[in-house]
Amino acid sequence: MIEKHATAIWTGTLKEGGGTVTSQSGALSNLPYSFATRFEDKKGANPEELIGAAHASCYAMFLSALMSGEKITAERIEARSTVSLDPTTEGGPTVKKAHLTVHAKADAPEAKIRELADKAKAGCPISKLLKAEVTLDLTVG
Repeated sequence: MIEKHATAIWTGTLKEGGGTVTSQSGALSNLPYSFATRFEDKKGANPEELIGAAHASCYAMFLSALMSGEKITAERIEARSTVSLDPTTEGGPTVKKAHLTVHAKADAPEAKIRELADKAKAGCPISKLLKAEVTLDLTVG
């Protein structure tokens, strides 16, 4: 079992307080986040952005793995995950969906890349983790 962790520290009230997040690897080190960076579009980190980064990077790696299994080498896979948070959901803010926008370039038939891209959308570990709807737009070439 591979285990990775990150730690968040929060002080103060929801609106006036703030926090930091640090990852095990140190890639994130005391990265600040706050109510304003999450709900008011202020510059800084927020949980949905971090989930989007995890989802996009996981998806790109998984698509590459599926392509490798078919003897296809990706020249470039650019994946973007847009995570949608509905702040008005009864019971509290809820992540409703994650949308993948992907540009894949490889020396392979477009139909094969599309097939593998759909498999990666369903099979990526972070896609599986999300209980929200996960959708995909793919550009090949």
